[in-house]
Amino acid sequence: MGWNSWNTFGKAINETLVKQVADALVQSGLRDAGYVYVNLDDHWQCGRDEHGQPVPYPDKFPGGIKALADYVHQRGLKFGLYSDAGEKTCGGEVGSFGYEAIDARCYAAWGVDYLKYDYCYAPADAATAIQHYTTMGKALRATGRPIVYSICEWGERQPWLWAAEAGGHLWRTTGDIWDGWANHPHGGPGIEQIGFEMQRGLEAYAGPSRWNDPDMLVVGMYGKGNTSGGAGCTDAEYRTHFSLWCLLAAPLLIGADIRGMTPATQEILSNREVIALDQDELGKQGFCVAKRARTEIFKKPLLFGEVGIGLFNRDSREAHVSVTGSDLRIRGRYHVRDLWEHVDRGEIDESGELRVDLGPHACAIFRLVPTE
Repeated sequence: MGWNSWNTFGKAINETLVKQVADALVQSGLRDAGYVYVNLDDHWQCGRDEHGQPVPYPDKFPGGIKALADYVHQRGLKFGLYSDAGEKTCGGEVGSFGYEAIDARCYAAWGVDYLKYDYCYAPADAATAIQHYTTMGKALRATGRPIVYSICEWGERQPWLWAAEAGGHLWRTTGDIWDGWANHPHGGPGIEQIGFEMQRGLEAYAGPSRWNDPDMLVVGMYGKGNTSGGAGCTDAEYRTHFSLWCLLAAPLLIGADIRGMTPATQEILSNREVIALDQDELGKQGFCVAKRARTEIFKKPLLFGEVGIGLFNRDSREAHVSVTGSDLRIRGRYHVRDLWEHVDRGEIDESGELRVDLGPHACAIFRLVPTE
């Protein structure tokens, strides 16, 4: 859980911005809700020095990366960087191919806690990708510093089958998300396509320290930023986006500018009852257990026999959505907790039913707790 610079700021990053975001994570309470990573994406690096070490843009980061990481650490947060398994990054900066050991040692010396590793300007075949990612994975481990390794080859080579063995802790399952419910007219997948379609069947490959990554959150962007191009989403759509990612046990990396969040954005991102589904230590990824027309029901097994449940309306019209204990394959009786309304909703057993009326692209999220 944390924040990443790319979705809103793209190339327009600097140390002042990063410090302000770190401070905002603390002041808003988001750090205490679990958002601890502050991750710089592409365009922080301008080249290499005479020793082959990566060099940050001096005008953007005059204090250097280590000083910036220290600032972040002093606020009880962790610091992340970006690189690429090719000779250049997706933005055309210097990549890490051929410099993996040097870069990994630099990251460790600077105090980096997280590396997002992209795959632009690299051979397309899976065997080479696995080799490149394994090389960096070994280099990171050799530093002795625990660095979260995020593999970002967009799901094109089925990384859920090999990324953990390459050293990865999470791996992208999709191309870059864009700030919209539907797919972008000219390419990028939207919330609906990524969350409901592109994660099907991947639950078998997720677990503690090995996570499917459906890309960063666009909650609160409202059409502003580097991955926008339209009006963004409604608050109901952002709530569905966040709920679905939590049921999917997905990494939660905020992409919005948190220095000026709306009350709705703050409420969504800070909902600790929903976050608890995502962070449940059992580490199970949720999955669809029932589909009816344009509605879907998701189930996420939790510790101690508890269950997370999501009722989703994918339609652009209001819909009545229901789920039975039989649909959920539960046995025994459960207390029902509504995680967005923060109220209890009675009990359900295998013969019972949950019913809700949902607006367009809206959801209801529940936690079922065994009564005995």
